Amino acid sequence: MEQFIFIIFLALGGSALAGSVKIINQGNEALVETLGKYNGRKLEPGLRLLTPFLDKIVYKGTIREKVLDIPPQQCITRDNVSISVDAVVYWRIMDMEKAYYKVENLQSAMVNLVLTQIRAEMGKLELDETFTARSEINEILLRELDISTDPWGVKVTRVELRDIVPSKAVQESMELQMAAERRKRAAILTSEGEKDASVNNARGKAEAHVLDAEARQKAVILDAEAQQKTIVLKAQAVRQEQVLKAQATAEALQIIAKTLKTDPDAREALQFLVAQQYMEMGLKIGASDSSKVMFMDPRTIPATLEGMRSIVSEQER
Repeated sequence: MEQFIFIIFLALGGSALAGSVKIINQGNEALVETLGKYNGRKLEPGLRLLTPFLDKIVYKGTIREKVLDIPPQQCITRDNVSISVDAVVYWRIMDMEKAYYKVENLQSAMVNLVLTQIRAEMGKLELDETFTARSEINEILLRELDISTDPWGVKVTRVELRDIVPSKAVQESMELQMAAERRKRAAILTSEGEKDASVNNARGKAEAHVLDAEARQKAVILDAEAQQKTIVLKAQAVRQEQVLKAQATAEALQIIAKTLKTDPDAREALQFLVAQQYMEMGLKIGASDSSKVMFMDPRTIPATLEGMRSIVSEQER
């Protein structure tokens, strides 16, 4: 009997001794109570020993970041539209003592807190804003949840809204609205395109008229300048011709005067030449288109020759 009791005691002692050896994995922590009271003892990763029958591990959890999946829930927006929203929350335990002793069921408490916060934030926005302000909503939820869970020793690191799904009736209305909006934009773009085309066409015609008018103006100016240059060149040519004729006449008179000085018999030749020129002038007048009948008195020819002779005589003196 005594042997049997010893064996039982030995078995219980061995079992208690084996139960007092605990291995805590990396990333985990454990809280130990002594005789039902927590004295601040916390087991960190590694091999740890407990006092048999006195110490007890009451909570063991990880301090690594965890993911909390928030199921879809119905929310009402500010414009009274029913939508279904779900989210995912990334969090980690920063203080194991608070996570165990400050709240009875940490994960359930966090789920309810997130759901309440999501409903509150969605109620502040209209339906269109819930789709465009997703990043802002995530930041607000992160800030509010981090403040609310701080007494539980929890750090919320990230909040993401995954799906925002309106009711079927709202979706159909939105599709009709989007179709109408697309048709409206298409009509606006078409009218703007036609307007731009008309403006460009009118502008092109106006520019064409301006260029044509400028071209005609330049042509008129160039024609006038050409005519002016032609008139100037003709006048210069006539002037040069007259100057050359005058010079030739002066040189001829000088030659004649010298000849008369050196040869007295040249007077008769000069009289012959004057008479010949006089007759040629009459022939030219008669041959012109605007010619008139010219009456010449033969008796005046000697008088004319005599006048020429007197001019020559004065030049000799």
